[in-house]
Amino acid sequence: MSGAVKLPEDFAHHLAIDNAASRFAEAREVAEKTVAAGIPLFQNLDHAAIFTDPPHLVSGPLKELGYVNGWDARCYPSPVDGCDYINVSAKLSKESRARDRGWFDHVAVVHPVDHKAREKMLSHGYGNPFLHHVTWGIVPPERLQPDDFSYAARLVPFMVQTRDHMASVIGEHPGTLILALPSQVIGDSRFGGAVREWLGSTPQEEFQIETMQGGGFLLQFFVLQGGRIEVALRVDTEQTFNPKSVRKISTDEISTNQGNVQSR
Repeated sequence: MSGAVKLPEDFAHHLAIDNAASRFAEAREVAEKTVAAGIPLFQNLDHAAIFTDPPHLVSGPLKELGYVNGWDARCYPSPVDGCDYINVSAKLSKESRARDRGWFDHVAVVHPVDHKAREKMLSHGYGNPFLHHVTWGIVPPERLQPDDFSYAARLVPFMVQTRDHMASVIGEHPGTLILALPSQVIGDSRFGGAVREWLGSTPQEEFQIETMQGGGFLLQFFVLQGGRIEVALRVDTEQTFNPKSVRKISTDEISTNQGNVQSR
């Protein structure tokens, strides 16, 4: 799990996306630095976010690969750049051979709701569709005790330390640490006092805590400016994203204008 990472070498055979090669090059570089620093990553990406209009340009090829579109019966409103988009997730079936070729666990297929959003998306010249960001999955630490509160006390400090470590390794200030936790953790009478200790010196404006819909843990943050590469730690989740997380990330963390950034 923490060895060589995989990216889909046959990506261009299924999806014609002009910026995919440069985004994957960035992803590989981040992964190599991360693993070399002792932070374990899963071999396959947790997810990729692809902006497209119409959605079938991406959802159709994904279906042929074995992805289940809308698998979690959710859509995630995404207010990017002051415009309205809808994010519908696809999940790769466990039986798909595409997983062995490096395809991602999930894809966020993001499409504009109206003409304004479509024009905003196209105005930056990345193509249609374009690969906005990819997310590496961090291998979670071992669960030493069965209850979720004890595990949260292990996961949150782990991600705080990981975020600080990756900032020094990558050389860029990371994005907001999003902590979507089980309701029984946040509702525990001990939580208010414990979470401040778990977060250490992380400034108030650099984290967001919320209840994870459907249960489980999803902790994530961006590591490259412009929201190009992200990392996430996922345990026992029953849906791809958390709606409140998507709104925060869409509003404050990402843009369809990522600047004229090149692979390092």
